[in-house]
Amino acid sequence: MKASEIIALLPYQGPFLFVDDIVAVSEKNITGHYTFRDDEFFYQGHFKNKPVTPGVILTECMAQIGLVCLGIYLMKAELKKVQKPQIALTSYQMDFYLPVFPGQKVNVHSEKEVFRFNKLKCKVKMLTEDGELVARGVISGMLKV
Repeated sequence: MKASEIIALLPYQGPFLFVDDIVAVSEKNITGHYTFRDDEFFYQGHFKNKPVTPGVILTECMAQIGLVCLGIYLMKAELKKVQKPQIALTSYQMDFYLPVFPGQKVNVHSEKEVFRFNKLKCKVKMLTEDGELVARGVISGMLKV
């Protein structure tokens, strides 16, 4: 399954799509990236005169790349029959280390911990282009086709 096919199956669209590309994917992990554009809707008012990407948006970006895209890849055989996967986030625990500013590109790497009965649990991390750790944690979700 190609990166473009995985991204096309995501149940999101702009302005709430936080995946630009997937650069590597396997049965065990996935790596992708997203650039937070200067005109993103959430920068208005967060914070005055010094916009910063909200943590919930960083978590969403990590979930879209690290959980949903990986889940779509893992369920590729089932998705040949049904083209609209349903995804529900079930839990997450995240630690943040650096802010992300408008115009900044981030890389997300996720490693599968468990995938059983359509429940996927992953260790995820977000890095700057220079490899500095922005955030890391664990995300779980249910996938249904």
